Amino acid sequence: MNHTIGPTQKPGFLARRFQQIAVAVFHAEVAAAGFDLTPVQYSVLTALVAHPGVDQATLAGLIAFDRTTIGGVVDRLAQRGFVSRRAHPSDRRARALEITAEGADLVARIEPAVQRAQRVMLSGLDTGEAAEFMRLLAKAVDGCNDLSRAPMLAMGEEAARS
Repeated sequence: MNHTIGPTQKPGFLARRFQQIAVAVFHAEVAAAGFDLTPVQYSVLTALVAHPGVDQATLAGLIAFDRTTIGGVVDRLAQRGFVSRRAHPSDRRARALEITAEGADLVARIEPAVQRAQRVMLSGLDTGEAAEFMRLLAKAVDGCNDLSRAPMLAMGEEAARS
């Protein structure tokens, strides 16, 4: 008898499957509330609320997104009037990114839908299980962060890069 773990019980498969579910739930809740925004666009906007004036490379690190494709996400948000660019105060080659008043308003209005999506994603767990799942998931992600093609910046690291 073969006692190996089947492919659907391996962490990589389950992580990918949970990501598929998370994206689908996010889109469903956000669309039901009348918004047209992707999870990555939402991450960009909320990162700019917390870190106004960062450059694109730092922004990519803050949300663990690929540096070569973050520009397209920022371009689309800028075209919609949610993000603005200005000359970076300490690096002439870089552009400082700011969330606009329209972008900040969108974040405030979309937040209830995002919170609903988060609850749906964890709806198979009771409160204690959800807290433990989040603790363990964060620990696993943190432990492997440096192995990613788009590692997340550590807290405080963004100040050193800006």
